[in-house]
Parts: sequence; structure tokens; C-alpha cells
Amino acid sequence: MTPVARTGELSERKAAILRDLVRLYIRTGEPVGSEALAAASPLRVSSATIRNELAALEEMGYLTQPHTSAGRMPTDRGYRYFVDMLPSRIRLRDPERKAIVGFFDEALSDVDEILRGTTHLLSRLTRYASLALAPSSRDVPIARAELVPVGTATLLLVVFDNGRVEKRVIEVPTDMSDEDVERLSGRLMEILRGRTLQEAKASITDERRRGPEADRAVFGTVDAALGSIDEAREAEHVFLGGVANIAAEEAFQRRETLQEMLEALERESEILRLLREAALVPPFTVTIGRENPMAEMWEAAVIAAPYAAGGHALGTIGVVGPLRMDYASAISAVREVAERLSAAVEALGP
Repeated sequence: MTPVARTGELSERKAAILRDLVRLYIRTGEPVGSEALAAASPLRVSSATIRNELAALEEMGYLTQPHTSAGRMPTDRGYRYFVDMLPSRIRLRDPERKAIVGFFDEALSDVDEILRGTTHLLSRLTRYASLALAPSSRDVPIARAELVPVGTATLLLVVFDNGRVEKRVIEVPTDMSDEDVERLSGRLMEILRGRTLQEAKASITDERRRGPEADRAVFGTVDAALGSIDEAREAEHVFLGGVANIAAEEAFQRRETLQEMLEALERESEILRLLREAALVPPFTVTIGRENPMAEMWEAAVIAAPYAAGGHALGTIGVVGPLRMDYASAISAVREVAERLSAAVEALGP
């Protein structure tokens, strides 16, 4: 995760040279030599001076050299310093901003639908793989609950405050009229609205004890349906988008590295931990290389940001790319999308 930058550790010149080298390496993917850096850097110093500073930065652990005759490339520590020195807010380019505004201007009615679209949006904007941690509905209050006749069946419809919708077909007595279903639907709304799933189940249990005998069978099936929803919502879920972008990324040259990373993304439990931790550190986090607890992700960087509604963090979105990623653009995109996503989820409330 992003630590506090140690601004006093490097001289102004060393910091500028490191920043310029990282930018050049991100752009070209080739180890950077002193002459190339002297030509690209606005610093008015000789290549010999830059060469001495590069040697010092390597000794300090910010740079590495593939072999003695090659230029230098950033280490995890070098990338970390570069990221920590980026401006606190970087403006998105107009095409990216328009794409984000256009996506969230569309009429979307379900948080899962929004999250799926968000992962595709982020992967298009950044050309990296994208992640979204869906909010658990276990602790989210119910906004609406009703029984809806559908043909010969009856549907239990449960809508949560965060916009998530659950539907379950339930059995009702064959002699129950549409008026009875409507009456019970109204009663469900009274006793379930504003309650979490666990509270709703307790309320239904109480209703089965006190309610009319003719209604108890219906409330029993409602209780079972709520239990099914509760089990489904107990496990958080990660949406993935643009995974093919990783496979196409030239920075992952070793096929073993690529395979390990793809397998790590498939293991939801480990990705969940990373995204949960990111949700605790607004407005965003950047995890670089070996800062990641998953060894399979040591050649990657993860940028993540929480999204919230009602002042409470609900989940996390982010991107996964190579260490040599365009951090400034990716951070801007993730941060902007997280803010728009928060507003969209908030708008889904009752």
C-alpha cells in the first residue's frame, strides 16, 4: 500500500533524475542510459553527472542494471518514490472524461450491472485488467420487499438500499386469491423495509408465530427464500474485466509469470483481501511489486479505490497492470470512476 513519501531522502537533483528515468522507462520499456536521459531531461547537467547520480540511485536501491553495459531501470522502490511524488490530483484527458461521463449518464438500475460495466470501462480506459469488489448485501437494509404474481407462480422481490435486486420464486397455497397475495405483500413491506437480512429473518420468524394460520405457510417459504438470499450474499464477489489485456501486455515477457498472474486473479479469496484493504484507505492505494502479499503478483502493480454510499465504503474498484504501467493516467481513471460510481450507487437508494 502507499506509504508516506520520504521527501528528504533524495536530493532535488536525484529526485528529478529518478522521476525522468521512470517516465522514460515507462514510455519505452528499455533500460535508460545516461546519454538518453541527458537528452530527455530538462536538467542542464552533463551525461557524466547523470551517470554518477544513477550509480548513487542504484546503490540506494532505487534502480537496477540488467547487466554492466546496459542502462538502468526502476526497482519497486524506484516506482514507489515516483508514485509518491505524483501530484495529488491529475486531470484526465478529455476523451477519457467523456467516456466516464457517458457511461454513468446511462440509465442503470442494478449495482451488479453497474459494476460489470465499470470493469469494462476501466479496462478500456487503461488497457489493463480491471477489478471490482461487489458490496455484500448482508448488512445493507432492505428498501422494498413484495410478492408479485407471475403466471402460475409467485415471485418474492427484494430490493436493497444499494440497488441490488434479488428474486426468488416461492410457493403459495393454490386457494390463495390475488387479493390475499396483495395483502401479504403489503405486510411484508411493513415488516421488512429498513431491516438487514438477518433482522428480516427474525421478523418473519416472529410473524410466523403470531400471524394468522392461513398465512404461516407463505411466511415459511418467504423465510426459506430470505435464507437463500442470505447465503448468496454472505460471500463477496469480484468482477473481472479486460483480463486479455494482461495476456497481451509485452511487459510480462515470461510465460510463467503471465500464467501465475492469471491464476492469482482466478483465486477470489486472495484478491478479496487486497481489495478489502484498499477500501480502508481512501481516496486510492497503489500496491507495487513485492508490496503485494501474493508472490504471483510481484511483477505487477495494483491501483485501487473504494466506492461508497451514505458515507460508508461498499466495495473497491481497481486495475492490475505491469510494474511499467502509466501510473498517472491509471490513478486518474480509477479515482474518477470510483467517485462517479459512488454517486451512481447512492442514487440507487430508495
